[in-house]
Amino acid sequence: MLKAIPFLVVLATGGFAQNVTNDEAQIWNLEKTYWEYVKANDLEKYRDLWHDSFLGWPYVSSAPTRKDHITDWITMNTSKGVKLQSYSIEQLAIQVTGNIAINYYRIKANWATGKTGEVRTDALRITHTWIGTHGTWQILGGMSAPVNEKGQ
Repeated sequence: MLKAIPFLVVLATGGFAQNVTNDEAQIWNLEKTYWEYVKANDLEKYRDLWHDSFLGWPYVSSAPTRKDHITDWITMNTSKGVKLQSYSIEQLAIQVTGNIAINYYRIKANWATGKTGEVRTDALRITHTWIGTHGTWQILGGMSAPVNEKGQ
């Protein structure tokens, strides 16, 4: 019986590692989905990514905000005719612990106006804290800031 215990521990650990990997992949995919919703200006689906108890600090806000203001930065752009044209994500790190995950990445987002075609590029560092709830992941907290002078 005692000889079987280490084998069971290895099996259990392997299964846990596989779940963490699956959770990590799911969260990375949700981050990409997040930006696709921004690009499509699909505010309803975008809002669905956010937990009702969300609290975060977007770089465009002078103070932390709750879920009811999560689309303000998007509508601030679209009201001026500015739309997300393309983006690239640099995945940096993710840590999943139980039903909580913290995700770090950098993004370059290219915005353009429909009228003049002028382009603006935002380069940001983003942290999102995700919570696993009701069979999916939702953003519980987050913060964004411009990259430093080295682009990091």
